[in-house]
Amino acid sequence: MAAAAAGRGPGCGPGDSPEGPEAEAPERRRKAHGMLKLYYGLSEVEAAGRPAGPDPLDPTDLNGAHFDPEVYLDKLRRECPLAQLMDSETDMVRQIRALDSDMQTLVYENYNKFISATDTIRKMKNDFRKMEDEMDRLATNMAVITDFSARISATLQDRHERITKLAGVHALLRKLQFLFELPSRLTKCVELGAYGQAVRYQGRARAVLQQYQHLPSFRAIQDDCQVITARLAQQLRQRFREGGSGAPEQAECVELLLALGEPAEELCEEFLAHGRARLEEELRSLEAELGPSPPAPDVLEFTDRGGSGFVGGLCQVAAAYQELFAAQGPASAEKLAAFARELGSRYFALVERRLAQEQGGSDNSLLVRALDRFHRRLRAPGALLAAAGLAEAATEIVERVARERLGQHLQGLQSAFLGCLTDVRQALAAPRVAGKEGPGLAELLANVASSTLSHIKASLASVHLFTAKEVSFSNKPYFRGEFCSQGVRESLIVGFIRSMCQTAQNFCESPGEKGGATPPALLLLLSRLCLDYETATISYILTLTDEQFLVQDQSPLTPVSTLCAEARETARRLLTHYVKLQGLVISQMLRKSVETRDWLGTLEPRNVRAVMKRVVEDTTAIDVQVGLLYEEGVRKAQSSDSSKRTFSVYSSSRQQGRYAPSYTPSAPMDTNLLSNIQKLFSERIDVFSPVEFNKVSVLTGIIKISLKTLLECVRLRTFGRFGLQQVQVDCHFLQLYLWRFVADEELVHLLLDEVVASAALRCPDPVPMEPSVVEVICERG
Repeated sequence: MAAAAAGRGPGCGPGDSPEGPEAEAPERRRKAHGMLKLYYGLSEVEAAGRPAGPDPLDPTDLNGAHFDPEVYLDKLRRECPLAQLMDSETDMVRQIRALDSDMQTLVYENYNKFISATDTIRKMKNDFRKMEDEMDRLATNMAVITDFSARISATLQDRHERITKLAGVHALLRKLQFLFELPSRLTKCVELGAYGQAVRYQGRARAVLQQYQHLPSFRAIQDDCQVITARLAQQLRQRFREGGSGAPEQAECVELLLALGEPAEELCEEFLAHGRARLEEELRSLEAELGPSPPAPDVLEFTDRGGSGFVGGLCQVAAAYQELFAAQGPASAEKLAAFARELGSRYFALVERRLAQEQGGSDNSLLVRALDRFHRRLRAPGALLAAAGLAEAATEIVERVARERLGQHLQGLQSAFLGCLTDVRQALAAPRVAGKEGPGLAELLANVASSTLSHIKASLASVHLFTAKEVSFSNKPYFRGEFCSQGVRESLIVGFIRSMCQTAQNFCESPGEKGGATPPALLLLLSRLCLDYETATISYILTLTDEQFLVQDQSPLTPVSTLCAEARETARRLLTHYVKLQGLVISQMLRKSVETRDWLGTLEPRNVRAVMKRVVEDTTAIDVQVGLLYEEGVRKAQSSDSSKRTFSVYSSSRQQGRYAPSYTPSAPMDTNLLSNIQKLFSERIDVFSPVEFNKVSVLTGIIKISLKTLLECVRLRTFGRFGLQQVQVDCHFLQLYLWRFVADEELVHLLLDEVVASAALRCPDPVPMEPSVVEVICERG
């Protein structure tokens, strides 16, 4: 009703109160606020800035307790026009109908409940009437029963007391009869072997006999029982010491002896001694299986035998000991812990000896199953003998075996990689059969890469068995953290990648004469392999490792970028060494060709020397070899006359002006001066500049080393006229073919310029050959 009243226009609702004429402006503001609150869904009192609660004493409040209809109607007639009165009537009629509809719905929905409640109340009235009648009858009957009971008790009081006395006398006589028959009963039990029954009889009578031992009759019974008990204890000890029965029977003997009052300390020592004898027999049996003569069983069978024999026996001894001597205090518990610790260490030593025989082989399934059973078997004694530390020692053995296994896998990966390199060297050294091509470098590289990657994946799959969920020790902190991070990732994978890089770098250490025994093609292949690892393989392997072994350890790990940088540096060193090695081979040919020739007495050149043809052939072969593994690279724009340029000491105007004065004997000093001045303005050539990973850079480095060697050898010789012309022909021949292999053809021109210029400076009669003749000789050659 209040909501309906609030929905009417401001100033004429049932909750409004009249204001004075002096408050017309605030009233208008409140009306405006009321319109805004209708738009935004606010209550009228909130829009007016007044407290939300209505006045409880307002007689015009429809929902109030003090509502007065006359006052409410009078207020409406006074304050509202006719249209608003009609609207109020319509609104009130609508609210009344809505309330009637809600009331009818409420009644209809709860009609069945009302009917059921009425029936229940009616039944309760009838039931309570019946219950009251029954309670009245019950009270009457209880009063009658109480009266009868009192009469019976009064009648039988004297007889009850006599019966109680007679029953006590009867029980006492039975006890006395038991005591007098006790020696015979004990003797019969001992003869029949019912030792437990005899001990129970003795336990029942012991306190009474001790209490009344001052009486002669009871003293005699006690003496007879002590003799029989001593004989019983002796038989029990004999049975216990024979050791033919199992642990439960021996535990029963000890329990009976304790019940007979035998010294617990002595029984404790004897019990452990008998247990030690049985367990040592199990250990000797296991040690015999590890001997050299009989073939040792597989590791799974060995751990099964040890678990069922030694570990099971140790559990039986420990459980029986704790049950028998639990009340003896911490000293007995310490004896048991020392006993288990000593024998457990011997058992662990045998297990480690057997596990050490499992070295080699890449399959860890049998080993992991054996370790799992070994670890599971020691859970029970570990919980039973926490002070002995058996479970912790077993976990340490498993962790140690896992570390050793990781080391074996690392050695296996290293051996496999060295085996791949051996296969590559054999393939490179194998003679080529006519008509049958051997494997190319690209194929050899693919074989090495795929073989190495497959061995890595196999090792990861093998060591992943240690972290399988069904393995009992996989939830240990070591296998959830350090094993995955420091063991598998760092020691195995990162260690192998670094070992592979170090193995590759070892080929660069001592090249020896002509490169020693390392084939240059192997250096090139290893360089490309390391570069491929830097590009993609390292990231792939480490991602695969991190996915298979969810590392939960916070220890620092080697970043992928660090390994990639090491692999790239290895590839760079290998490629640089390959360039030096190939350059050394060609340089040796050029050096010997210069040093073994008589340049002063040589004949007029008619052909290109064979060594120059061999240099071009070897360079072409190197170009083909490098092109199998590396991309072409970038060259500078080549001039159109690169293959037409001839050496006329020299054909260019710059070189002619440089050497023309040297052909006139009047100014030999001027020639040296001009040569030295020209070198100051010429571009310096870095012979051993860094090699990039492309074919052009590799060939450029080799050619620079070769031509620099030729230049230095020429500087050490003296040339005649025809010797100078031969150098001129050879250099032109090299220029015809070598320019296409380098990144900048000007480099070849500059070095060959230096060669011819050095020969001219060391020639007493520097008469160059005509360029046309040089071209004819080189084309014919």
